[in-house]
Amino acid sequence: MTVQFQRLIIILISLIFLAGAVILILFNSKNNLIFFFTPTELINLQNKIDNQVRIGGFVKSKSLKQNTNKNLYSFIITDNQNDIEVEFKGILPDLFREEQGVIIEGILVSKKKVNASKVFAKHDENYMPASIKKQLEEADYWQKDY
Repeated sequence: MTVQFQRLIIILISLIFLAGAVILILFNSKNNLIFFFTPTELINLQNKIDNQVRIGGFVKSKSLKQNTNKNLYSFIITDNQNDIEVEFKGILPDLFREEQGVIIEGILVSKKKVNASKVFAKHDENYMPASIKKQLEEADYWQKDY
């Protein structure tokens, strides 16, 4: 075998291993990625009951109900076309409020009801955590147009 042929074989074997690694990464990431659906997409999707889902939308105005004894919350997520009822047991994020964007992760109980295990509150681009705002004010660097 010549040196050029040995180099060619090494390059071909390296390319085969690289292609195999890329295929494995893409195949595994396809199974592990979770995208969120809007309520309309979830209703139109033929999703099985008792499946894990992620839903994004806005909390409908005046839909938040709280049972303080059991730390249980129920509210409605909407995309202004369809609504999904959500029940969540736990502590809601600080940014959670009505007419605010949220993403819910949980189990689909029926076509229009989800038992949430996680609630993620979304905020707009003007949000500034209070601790950072305080540090900026102390450093005399705070400007109101942030």
